Amino acid sequence: MSTGVRRRMGVEERRQQLIGVALDLFSRRSPDEVSIDEIAAAAGISRPLVYHYFPGKMSLYEAALQRASEELKARFTEPHEGPLGTRLLHVMGRFFEHVDEHGPGFSALMRGGPAVGSTTTNALIDSVRQAAYDQMLAHLGIADAPPRLELVIRSWISLAESTALIWLDGRRIPRAELEVQLVHDFAALVAVSAVQDEGMADVLRAMLKDEPADGPFAEFVGRLSTLASPPL
Repeated sequence: MSTGVRRRMGVEERRQQLIGVALDLFSRRSPDEVSIDEIAAAAGISRPLVYHYFPGKMSLYEAALQRASEELKARFTEPHEGPLGTRLLHVMGRFFEHVDEHGPGFSALMRGGPAVGSTTTNALIDSVRQAAYDQMLAHLGIADAPPRLELVIRSWISLAESTALIWLDGRRIPRAELEVQLVHDFAALVAVSAVQDEGMADVLRAMLKDEPADGPFAEFVGRLSTLASPPL
């Protein structure tokens, strides 16, 4: 009969364990409400051992958010090939996959940083948003966005964040539906801006130019046309 001897973790393995535990705890309550004793108990180690790896709770919090931000930024990378609508749908699929698999870390990153007011944590959140913004410009083939386009892209990124956070609270809408909806949302935001600005109208035309009949942008336009048609 085995006695179940506990294996000693290496330094980096223990650090990563503590980061994972911290992400889970910090996502559920404000970091001010989570104690080092609680983190140690959840990790199955002593309080002094936590301080051996991290000088304080804030350094552990920032390390946890650093991991969450790096994992999330990687989800926005997509080859610049094929119709834009299809590319965005792939990105949204990977984005929600991350949110689904790492809900506590995503919540901690997006909800925790501003509440703490740390310059470092706020910078991490901004780095994720900027990575998404840069990727969107690259997909559109635009190096320097005019003001209206910047407003559209940053508004859409904010919408994707808030949609994911609300979805995590119960997952009451099928994930696949939200992924398509957010792609449609981007087309809608561009279309509204195109009504006001000819430059944005050019962006919209370029987006729709190579869209296949079964693509998400074409689906959105088709549904709008159906809704706008008077009933028989």
